[in-house]
Amino acid sequence: MIRYLSYVLVFIAGSAASGADRATSDVQKHTNWPSFRGPDASGRAEGYSLPRKWNAPTGKGIKWKTEIPGLGLSSPIVWGDLIFLTTAVSEGGSEDLKVGLYGDIQPVEDGSKHTWQVICLDKKTGAVLWERIAQEGVPKIKRHPKASHANSTPVTDGRHVVAMFGSEGLFCYDTSGKLLWKKDYGVLDSGFFAVPEAQWGYGSSPIIHGDLLILQVDVQKNSFIAAYKVATGEEVWRTPRDEVPTWSTPTVCRANGKNKQIVANGYKHIGGYDLKTGKERWKLAGGGDIPVPTPIEAHGLIYITNAHGWMAPIYAIKPSAKGEIVLKQEGDTHDHIAWWGPRIGNYMQTPLIYDDLLYSCMDNGVLSCFDAKTGARIYRQRIGKGLSGFTASAVAGDGKIYYTSEDGDVYVVKPGSTYKLLATNPMGEPCMATPAISEGVLYIRGQRHLFAVEGTSRKKSTE
Repeated sequence: MIRYLSYVLVFIAGSAASGADRATSDVQKHTNWPSFRGPDASGRAEGYSLPRKWNAPTGKGIKWKTEIPGLGLSSPIVWGDLIFLTTAVSEGGSEDLKVGLYGDIQPVEDGSKHTWQVICLDKKTGAVLWERIAQEGVPKIKRHPKASHANSTPVTDGRHVVAMFGSEGLFCYDTSGKLLWKKDYGVLDSGFFAVPEAQWGYGSSPIIHGDLLILQVDVQKNSFIAAYKVATGEEVWRTPRDEVPTWSTPTVCRANGKNKQIVANGYKHIGGYDLKTGKERWKLAGGGDIPVPTPIEAHGLIYITNAHGWMAPIYAIKPSAKGEIVLKQEGDTHDHIAWWGPRIGNYMQTPLIYDDLLYSCMDNGVLSCFDAKTGARIYRQRIGKGLSGFTASAVAGDGKIYYTSEDGDVYVVKPGSTYKLLATNPMGEPCMATPAISEGVLYIRGQRHLFAVEGTSRKKSTE
């Protein structure tokens, strides 16, 4: 314990740079994966060789695996040699997770007492370093049968670890597990707006930029987006949103270091907000009425997709956008839109951009590849046999893109203008969470375990 505390003090001391500086450094080092989808929500980590073939049930290619209690579908995050993740543990024992392609919207009936936990593990060994119970009690909101009571991915800047548990509250710890502050928002109902009794649980994840913590809260009533001082929890600004429940995580778009803004997905209100003040810069209404994917930025454009209802668009938006953008039907154009398509997007996964191509995978495994600059479709190909759902977002690096099915198979696809499947790797249990990447290792969360899939610890010779 003394050795560990000494390590933590050194670790914290080494994290004194500002969040923005650390984020820039992180992209260069490709070591930290601090939030959902990693640095800048890109889903990419380069600089190390990554694994192509493994088999979790036999142990081939598995560096370690650690059993995680309860049911949590949040993704792991990484900073230095530490991994953080969250879970919700029912006193009734194991909780069912219904994966697959189905249309059941009825929530799970479970009145048992739960504990909401934040867990810290050693990245090298998988050993649990500490566990903290953030909250205890009966869940205030029911969950979807394909969800948990711990869906939101935590975020860290190397000094703070922030976990969002929806109706159970927002909690900030330091990296040694000391609670620094917490907030109670009361009941946050993110159920289907068209069927209010269909409570599905909360899913948006917090993000950190510099000294600000950003939170998007789209619920049945009084939706908002807000910024807090990450060190103290003090509210800096809060902007109301006329929005139905969404499950998307916001993204800070840098636009080549200028014109920084927070971009939020939505149905009534896709929009960009000033980072410092929260003032709305631009707004776009319409699209899929259950927005889930996170906005991403590349090639000087902001990419947003969503689906459900009569639309499944992809928008490529210019960061200089201002005012209200109106696109009613296919063929409509706008000065602030580089390209868009009303029926080419996806429902659950956040798209991935690798070089000049955009990869967008539907929840049934149909993968579309587009020219990221023009929107021209390059190919359309089904991953797998069409029998499994795909919820986890793709991650990539070292010339490999990883698609994780709900049934627990990880498909390795070669990036490029021609579809090529490199390998199919079984995990042996359902997988819903988006993997993390750090120093040549994939960290994949299954229903019961966190797996470290071995790559190589050395940097590539080209670095």
